[in-house]
Amino acid sequence: MRHARLAAAVCSSALLAFAVGGCGSSSKSSEVSAPAGSPPPSTTSGGVTSGATGSTSSTPSTTTTAGSSPGACVASELELRYLGQQGAAGHGELGFALRNTGTTTCRTFGYPGVQFLDKSGAPLPTKPIRVKTDLAGSAPAAELHLAPGVSASFRLFVTHGAVPNSVCTTAYGLQAIAPDDTASVRAAIPGGAYECGDATVIPLQPGTSAFSTP
Repeated sequence: MRHARLAAAVCSSALLAFAVGGCGSSSKSSEVSAPAGSPPPSTTSGGVTSGATGSTSSTPSTTTTAGSSPGACVASELELRYLGQQGAAGHGELGFALRNTGTTTCRTFGYPGVQFLDKSGAPLPTKPIRVKTDLAGSAPAAELHLAPGVSASFRLFVTHGAVPNSVCTTAYGLQAIAPDDTASVRAAIPGGAYECGDATVIPLQPGTSAFSTP
């Protein structure tokens, strides 16, 4: 009789342990942590997002959602705008902007290709010199996400004096190619810009920040 009661007690203990263990496993939720080295959230200003691709934001019209990346900004959905020019001793500065005319956000990073044009739209000899610091200051490169209607800008510095082995002339237009594209867009330069072929060019900057008049 004693052995029967002992066996019953052991069975009861085993059943209780099984029940407790089962409840504990059923109440545990699964968690997925972000992979090590995930990029920090990007920053957004005026519809332009600079930073890593795949950032999230409460304003999806200006950024991309996690796990997706906007397509490259290409000529078919870009407009080149002339921002103005100003002169200094022996040099001239010209500003331009590439505006997203599409219906979705696009991304861009780096230097645009540039080509001066004459009054008839024919190409002029142009030697772009890529820099991150010029007479106007520093211009770091950063990936930009352009929402519809938003721009990225760049500036050119040209020489106003004679350059050895160069032919100086007046450019009445500029042809530009976005960093991730091969097709071009054009803009007129009202009144023309005196140049001698060489032109420094900076990476695309947010909004129209690359060029500002005094």
